[in-house]
Amino acid sequence: MAIMALTFDLEESVMSTVSISQLKDRLSEYLNRVAFGRERIIVASHGKPKAAVISLSDLELLEELEDAQAAREALAEYEQGETIPLEQMIEELAEAPHELSG
Repeated sequence: MAIMALTFDLEESVMSTVSISQLKDRLSEYLNRVAFGRERIIVASHGKPKAAVISLSDLELLEELEDAQAAREALAEYEQGETIPLEQMIEELAEAPHELSG
């Protein structure tokens, strides 16, 4: 089994906090700072963090980390025998298609 190694450089990342009104007034500037300046922007409302603006590369890294975590969890479930045969999963999905459509 191959083990995935993720590497990233946090040394040059800068984190700033701005209010929603500041973000609205200077959206283009903040987006450029995130996209080209390796900055992460925390957006606050009434002084409390509400959201973050991050670069596409940070988003891709986050998604890779989430995928790696899901793979570790799936492997742990497999090793503990907490899986079902593919045929059983297909049958269960076929019996409940309305649940998948939301």
